[in-house]
Amino acid sequence: MKAVVLEQVEGQTQAEVKQITVPGEELGNVLVDVEWSSLNYKDALAITGKGKIIRNFPMVPGIDFAGRVAASSDSAFNAGQEVVLTGWGVGENHWGGLAEQARVKSEWLVPLPAGLTARKAMIVGTAGFTAMLCVMALEEAGITPQSGEVVVTGASGGVGSTAIALLHALGYQVVAVSGRESTHDYLRQLGASRILPRSEFAETRPLEKQVWAGAVDTVGGNVLAKLLAQMNYSGCVAACGLAGGFSLPTTVMPFILRNVRLQGVDSVSAPIERRIAAWERLAKLLPESFYQTATTEISLEQAAKFADDIMNNAVQGRTLVKVS
Repeated sequence: MKAVVLEQVEGQTQAEVKQITVPGEELGNVLVDVEWSSLNYKDALAITGKGKIIRNFPMVPGIDFAGRVAASSDSAFNAGQEVVLTGWGVGENHWGGLAEQARVKSEWLVPLPAGLTARKAMIVGTAGFTAMLCVMALEEAGITPQSGEVVVTGASGGVGSTAIALLHALGYQVVAVSGRESTHDYLRQLGASRILPRSEFAETRPLEKQVWAGAVDTVGGNVLAKLLAQMNYSGCVAACGLAGGFSLPTTVMPFILRNVRLQGVDSVSAPIERRIAAWERLAKLLPESFYQTATTEISLEQAAKFADDIMNNAVQGRTLVKVS
């Protein structure tokens, strides 16, 4: 099979597209013909070697993919069945989706819901799946469209942009935070009612004026601290990223004086029941117009170049990899 293969040479990560042997059943009981994959921030970190994502080489990157089952020793999946996979360390410590075939464990796969094609599933991808989990976390915290404005940070990224579209579809008033003015029209098309510059979230005090009913944060650091200080009483922040750093310079004040909830959201190890529920909601909630917004299609051979572009913040929206 053809695949993007990462090797480490003299401490440097090198990416090359080459023909390799299809892995055997020791790596999983289902073989999938990959049709579409995507490039995520984590993939870019792995391919460029700028993040300690890969521990064992050689590695096939690609943390998500969609395609059809080629062979399965688990009766839950039949040859020809359409499936999608995100998470579980695939593309990090298990060969991933930037290849013509992927050998994985059956319990990692989600049957593709009605209404989604493999291509649409990868426009959603890990980022969109994570966004849906964040929205579900806000709902479970009692945040409704009547509660007030919901703010989304890192709004032009994959998680942020999908979160805006989902919240808008559910009737929430959505405010986007973005550092790039060039993305404002795109964010309004997705459903943002107004847009704030990232610079407004640079400094914070322990408590500030109450502004937000809910928040989806992909940034961390000072931005997350500012959000917590501005949350309404009984507000909730769904936090899923650390693009701005892993430190959190906050205090206990928002939690003990305003009853604020900070809800962590992990998509890598989410249980299968929650995965199925999230994918079914994504298939129903996202409008057709979402799939027409900023999407770049590339080949396996272009993955390394676009990984560099992602690291340089030069990519808007989703980057799809057409595998077969």
